[in-house]
This record gives sequence, C-alpha cells and structure tokens, in this order.
Amino acid sequence: MISQSFIQELLDRVDIADVIERNVPLRKAGANYTACCPFHSEKTPSFTVSPSKQFYHCFGCGAHGSAISFLMEYAGMNFVEAVTDLASRVGMRIPAQKSGIHPENPGSESGSRQESAPAQQPGTEAFTRDLSDAMSAATRFYREQLKHSQNAIGYLKTRGLTGETAARFAIGYAPAGWQNLDAALAGFLAGKRADLLAEAGLVIAEDGKRYDRFRDRIMFPILDLKGRIVGFGGRILDQGEPKYLNSPETPLFQKGHLLYNLYSARRAIRQAGKVIVVEGYMDVVALSQHGVDYAVATLGTATTPHHVQKLLRHTDNVVFCFDGDNAGRKAAWRALEDSLAQVVDGKNISFLFLPEGEDPDSYVRRHGKEAFERLFEHALPLSVFLFKELSARVDLRTSEGCAKLAQDAKPLLAKVAAPGLALLLLKRLAEISGFTRNELEELLKIRRFSSTRTPEKASRPQPASPYRWLIQVLLYDPGYAAKLDRDLLTEDTEYSEEIVALTELVEFIDNCPHISVNAVVPAAITYFQDSPHCKLLQKAQSETLAWDANIDVEAEFAGAMAQLRNRKRKQRMTKLHSKSLSMLTHEEKQELQRLALS
Repeated sequence: MISQSFIQELLDRVDIADVIERNVPLRKAGANYTACCPFHSEKTPSFTVSPSKQFYHCFGCGAHGSAISFLMEYAGMNFVEAVTDLASRVGMRIPAQKSGIHPENPGSESGSRQESAPAQQPGTEAFTRDLSDAMSAATRFYREQLKHSQNAIGYLKTRGLTGETAARFAIGYAPAGWQNLDAALAGFLAGKRADLLAEAGLVIAEDGKRYDRFRDRIMFPILDLKGRIVGFGGRILDQGEPKYLNSPETPLFQKGHLLYNLYSARRAIRQAGKVIVVEGYMDVVALSQHGVDYAVATLGTATTPHHVQKLLRHTDNVVFCFDGDNAGRKAAWRALEDSLAQVVDGKNISFLFLPEGEDPDSYVRRHGKEAFERLFEHALPLSVFLFKELSARVDLRTSEGCAKLAQDAKPLLAKVAAPGLALLLLKRLAEISGFTRNELEELLKIRRFSSTRTPEKASRPQPASPYRWLIQVLLYDPGYAAKLDRDLLTEDTEYSEEIVALTELVEFIDNCPHISVNAVVPAAITYFQDSPHCKLLQKAQSETLAWDANIDVEAEFAGAMAQLRNRKRKQRMTKLHSKSLSMLTHEEKQELQRLALS
C-alpha cells in the first residue's frame, strides 16, 4: 500500500523529537532527550529519544520505535493513519499504489486494497481543524496581496529583504480596507461556522459589525511546533500605533507559549549548538537571510518561563540578544528572572547587548554574519549579568550597600533550582558582599548545597558477540555494510539468531542503497517490526544511544571484524583438531599451521 522508499523518505524528513513533544515534555540530555515514559508509570525518567537516529527507547518497559510507532502506540492510530499524519506535517503526499509490500508485514503482498484515512469527526477536533485551515487560507490571501502591493514590496526592499526570503517565511500583506477577508474567503467559509474568522482572531465582531483585525500591515505567519499556522504578527507600513499587532489569544494561539521561527529553526539550532533570542520578527528574518538560521523571537511580549523551558529542550546554550539601551536592559532582566527557575546544571544562558543604536537587523545588514557571530564572545553569562546588575544598584563601598546587595539577591537565589549553579552564585555573592558563605546561608535562610562528586563515566561494555557488535555498527552507520566480509557470516550454532538478524539487516541495507544515516534506524524499525528478530534489533538499537559524536566508528567496526575473524579462526582450528593427525590432508595440515601462527 505504501512503498518502503516513501517510508524511508518520510522518516528522514520527520523530526521524532517534535512528534513526541506534542504529547510528552522532553528534556535535553546531551545529544538525546529524556522524559518519564508515556507507556508506563515511573518517577525517574528512563524514556530516551535520539534526534540523530530518530528513534525512542524506554529502558524501563522496553518501549521502542520510530515516529510512526509512537503515533500508533501512543495515539492509537493504525499504520496508514500514522503515516498520513506525519506526511501532512512535512508536506509530503502519499503516492497512490495498486499493490506492494505492506510495511507492517514485509513478507506479504498487500494487494490493491488501500486503507483510507479516518473521516473527520465532529466537535472540538473538527473545529480546531477549521481554525487551522482558516489561518492557512488567510496566509494564502495575504501572500497573494503582497504580490500586488508596490508599497508593501517597497517597504520590504528598504529593509533589505529578498523575494526568496519573503517567500521562505511566507510573509504577506493585509491590504487596507475593513472587510477584505470575508469577501476573499467566502468560498472557504461556505458551510462553516459563521464566527470562524472571529474565533481565529482574523476579524473583530462587535455591535453587530465585522471588520478585519489586520489592515495595511506586513504579515508574519506564526507556526507552532506542529508546523501549523496559528497566528500572525502584523507590522504597520507607515507611522501609527501599535507598530506591531499580534493575533489575540485563541484556541490555537497562546503568546506566552510560542516563539517565532522555532519550528523552522529546530535543525539549525541543533547544528549550531545554540539558539539566539531576539525581540522582533524582522530581526529573525534578517538574520536568517544572512545565514544565522538559529534565531527566534518572542511575540511582542516579555520572555516567559514557558519560553525558556521550551528553548532549553532544544539546546544547551541560549543567548538572549537585546538592544543596548535602557529598554533592552529591562527586557534582559525580565528574561533573567524567568530563567532562574528553569535553568539546570549543564545548561548555559547568556545575554548579549548590541552597540547603542543597533538591533540585530541593522547590525547584520551593516556588518555581516561573521561580525555578528563574533559578538557572542562578549555575551554575559547569567551569573555575571545577575551580579553586574545587582551591584550597580548599590554602593558596595559601604556596609549598608553590601547588606542591601545580599537582600536584593535573596529572592533571586531562592528561585534557582540547579544545585551546582545555586552553590556557585552563593559563593560569588559572598565574594562581592564581604559576607562568608555560612553567614549568607544563615542571613538569607538559604539551604546549604552540598557538592556531589560526579561518578566516573563507565566504559562502554563490549557486546556479547561480534555479530551483535556489527549489528550496532550498521544501525549507527549503514555505510559499513559495504565493507563487511560476508564470507564470515557462516553458521554459528551459539549465535544463530544474531547471524540471521545481521544477515537480514545487511540485505535490508543492500536493498536501500540511497538510505541516509539518519533514516536507517527508523526505517529498519518499521521494516522489522513483525520480524522474529525485532526484539534483538531493538535491543541493539537502544545500546547505540550511549554512542556519542566522539565515538570512533571505524575502530568499532575494525574491532568487531577482528573479533569475528578470531572466532572463525578458533572454530576452524577446533574442527581440524577434532580429526586425528593421520586423517588430515596435506592442505589441512598447512592450514592448521597458518591458523596457529596467525
């Protein structure tokens, strides 16, 4: 029904972390994400998601799978429903096929029957879909209007935007006038609720009248982490207030939970190892046009704890970038206050202040990407910014000033949940104020933070057999299948299941010559889910979660092959020794001698 090649391409384009995070809050843990398992009750997280290999595994209950598996197990979808859901998120269309191999049962012909997606259900779910469709229809209307507005095009050109960038961000234009949307979307609205556009925040209905919320504004669509358009930011073209107008709170749109461009920037954030948070939509767009693709913006509001929490799930390094004026300092301080309770040890939050009169948009246009990124060297770590600001408010030359510094710091330190950071902040406060740490703990009634020794990282255990070792290597990098000496994959009664599983995995990779490194694991999960070797392969996959980016895969492969050759050598010697010397042929005697010396 659905070709294996389509499944592979789909899983290569889907981000499993985003799929799972729709329902399960994830926390960054090195290269992976962790959470309490959604499939069994637990207090300590044992559920791990690998964004690089695109699979999840629970070390508690053994739940294991790809993005498709998750939707089937967690959301109760069947296979076709799960594939359809994922395909719609990444803009892929499932090709119609009359026959083929059913991915849930690789060994069976599916025939010409095509299972259809579930019918739309009435009620809240259907209304939510209508709201989402209304936002998409409005986006198309705004984008079409931009093509015909020389004034709007001229404005974007003065801001240095290219047509390509405007198209990539789906930027549009809401024309002047009061009832454009009702007329333009009349066909779409037929048969739908009369208040749909009002509920979506696109029109305002009051005193029996309706009029467009956005008029004569550049329109920036705002996406949630599902990739749906859920709201808009509108920038006025000429003078007027407000300069920026955002969608109101709706069933789809909550400003305090959303960040502009986060959905599109996810991969760039992971590749860069950081995210930069700016204040305006145009800052994000301009930075992206100049190659800084890992920028996001709050939606005209102050940073919230939800924003910080969401950002820290995507990266270990968050850089807040603000103008260097008083307003920028105040915004940065609010971001710091909201970050204290969210930051954990191992995460870094810093604050970058641009030169007077500059914003990210103007700076990157004037100086370029490299100069902008060099500014990160001057970003202030959270701890430095915290005490720099507090110290500036008091006179540390006096005892009264030192006492006030300690009191001002008290409510802020009380928010810090990360024990290591809290301890270091307390020590730093002691250095600045002149109090001892013990005195501060007593004065501020702050609990003592005992230092804990981090246990040494245990060495990775060697797999029980060279066959299992090779399975791990191929699941980590399928390219090594081409280097495998397949003459060594002969019968071995002690590890017969692992040999068969390895052989079938190699055949799977051979039949998918264009499969990417990132797609092999989720594709194999789907292909082998009904195989008798499914559990063995899942276990091998879970073991690769401990492999980080520094692992020497070539050495792993060489080690596994050397162990396999040594095992085959010993097996052959045992077989030859089982014969009496007089029964050995001349060639066998020479072979035994070579094996003994090798």
